[in-house]
Amino acid sequence: MACMIRRACLVQNGRIGVSASITRRFFSDGIGPERQSVVNSKRVVVKVGTAIVSKPNGTLALARMGALVEEIADLIHSGKQVMLVSSGAVGLGRERMGLSKEVVSNVQNVVERQACAAAGQEVLMSTYDMMFNRLGLKSAQVLITQGDFLMPDRYTYLTNTLSRLCSLDVVPIINENDAVTGSSQLDPTTAGRVFTDNDMLSALVAAGTQSDGLCMLTDVDAVFTKPPDEPGAERIKIYSPEIGVVIGEKSTMGRGGMGSKIYAARVAAQGGVNCCIANGIDVRNITRVFDGTDIGTLFPAEKTPSSKHQHWLAYSAQPEGILTVNNASSQRLIEHRVSQGEGEFQIKLSDVVGCLGQFKARSTVSLKDHNGKEFGRAQVVMNSQQLQETIHSGVDAAAESLVASSGDIVILN
Repeated sequence: MACMIRRACLVQNGRIGVSASITRRFFSDGIGPERQSVVNSKRVVVKVGTAIVSKPNGTLALARMGALVEEIADLIHSGKQVMLVSSGAVGLGRERMGLSKEVVSNVQNVVERQACAAAGQEVLMSTYDMMFNRLGLKSAQVLITQGDFLMPDRYTYLTNTLSRLCSLDVVPIINENDAVTGSSQLDPTTAGRVFTDNDMLSALVAAGTQSDGLCMLTDVDAVFTKPPDEPGAERIKIYSPEIGVVIGEKSTMGRGGMGSKIYAARVAAQGGVNCCIANGIDVRNITRVFDGTDIGTLFPAEKTPSSKHQHWLAYSAQPEGILTVNNASSQRLIEHRVSQGEGEFQIKLSDVVGCLGQFKARSTVSLKDHNGKEFGRAQVVMNSQQLQETIHSGVDAAAESLVASSGDIVILN
């Protein structure tokens, strides 16, 4: 394999040479601080889309997949733990089953898409496993459903398992379990789902496993101010929410267009993960991203990311009710986030002016201000009946009762 040849070339005439990538890794004075954080990452996620692992006719892009596996092997030998989120099962299964793109993309054809996912996942995983084995590396298949993120216990089990696989030098190969969930992303009524494509899945996995970096590979060079084939389009080197982006049409077989990639990258950044969107047609860009080369679009990690639990509250948990808090309390909670820790960060019964829905204690609720705007989420210590009865009881002693503590509250951007 090419990566073995490259590593072998480091030893010449009895002396150990140093590759250009290693030189950049340890002597990176010319790299900006944002890119330096990517270089220093220890645990990373690489996400590849359908266009990377398959050809336009639906067959495997074997040369590109082999090069991808070699790039991941190089990252591992450089000291990084790597997880791979790979799309492509539905497209590969469609080709094997002899179905057209129009049939599989039709929202009415639920079973056909799921059957394609089942057939294609076997092709995808067996190919990856063979390639990693040839390089002396172990891999493990991890198929994920929405419920694995919705339920806190399963979320913990999932992220702990992925972290343990990494510590055992095993490469987790992750995909959504489309054989059972492969139709719902086509239905516009499922807008409240945790993730609708592997872009968001990779962001949630990266944040949940407390990874340092996410390389999100696509079929374009970066995020541009407008579709890159339009005149005047400029590459965005470092993303900022203030930069205007005109989104073009998304791909056919892949689910995630550039809009979903930008949103997913911002979710990863808010979870403390440096995320770079780059072109995956040339898989050598993986090494370039983690060597600090100025390619793609970087979404720098937030300096003070939320905890793993708070990130779950913000992006995975589904609220079962609504708490409306008074204006002073909503301002206090929001200002606490802006000031990064100053002031009181808890919710007492005296802060609450309304409660909607029926839920149990430890349920997730949406926090809204007096105008009805959601500004946060929380896990509450009371059930809805207790809250409603106490709010209307008029008992002064109950006003100081705790509704949600600081570790169970997250303020949304």
